[in-house]
Amino acid sequence: MNIRSFTLKSFFYLFSISILFSGCESEDIKPALSLNISNTELSEVTGSITITATLNSAALQNITIPLNFSGTAIKDTDYTASTNSIIINRGQTNGVVTITGITDGIVEGNETIDFVINTSTEVLILSGQNISINLLDADFDADSDGVTDANDACPNVPGDVANNGCPFVGFIINEVLYDPADGIAGDANGDGTRDPNQDEFIEFFNSSATSIDLSGYSISDASQVRHTFPSGTIVPSKGVIVVFGGGNPTGTFGGAIVQTASTGSINMTNSGDLVTVKTNTGATILTFDINGLSGNPNEAFTRFPDIYGNFERYSNIPEANGAIHTPGTKVNGISF
Repeated sequence: MNIRSFTLKSFFYLFSISILFSGCESEDIKPALSLNISNTELSEVTGSITITATLNSAALQNITIPLNFSGTAIKDTDYTASTNSIIINRGQTNGVVTITGITDGIVEGNETIDFVINTSTEVLILSGQNISINLLDADFDADSDGVTDANDACPNVPGDVANNGCPFVGFIINEVLYDPADGIAGDANGDGTRDPNQDEFIEFFNSSATSIDLSGYSISDASQVRHTFPSGTIVPSKGVIVVFGGGNPTGTFGGAIVQTASTGSINMTNSGDLVTVKTNTGATILTFDINGLSGNPNEAFTRFPDIYGNFERYSNIPEANGAIHTPGTKVNGISF
């Protein structure tokens, strides 16, 4: 072996590696930052929202992120901000700014708060650099129903003051389970046993301004009467009643009135059936047609949004959080 030749080759190899690495030297990689907002709508009168800045790794030093507010709403007149700069302390990954509305007593309509991160040399912006917030005017009533938008559950639809600004739509079916899931997941009545007939149920909601007396009313499938409401069955305004096929319903069911079918079964056929509700004089007031829905869904169908929406399978509704039925409560498990 030529020792001199080997030494020279080694020297040039090490020199080349040194050049390669020295050529790649640069400033440390900036931490990446993203923004998240707790809500995009803010009322002048209630609550606040938070905007959180999050780094993909802990800060190596205190980081200050300047903020810029614009839009039609005026800072410190229509709203306040807890800080003009988000600060993420060394060793932390998050910083927060809180936005709170101010009631000004002036009818000015809904306004916007535009929130932008000013240029920062300390972070790399990944997402959410521009955020827009809708500031709901506490003194504005877009649908002219007497309920201000900030307090109106249906701000774009004329409704009733007694119903939080939403329209009353009468006595309705809100949820139906005609095909309980296999196993304990299908135990809708909560008695500890899954039964294909006993765990069927129909959830009714009284979306009217007064109570309704269901005494003597009936529920039928396509072949016969399956349940007759007993005397004294009175559902208050905005009240709920759930009728199960049978069993021993166990639970609070959101405070709903709970009954079991007087004939021992609702008997809704998966392949297609027509549920009919009639008054004690025989007048039809409600129908629910299973035809057109999935034959064996193993879950309930519910209006979404509750009361006002079309019927949807629970698995198609993210707000259900994995639930496949919620007798007596809204789709998210909260009482009406």
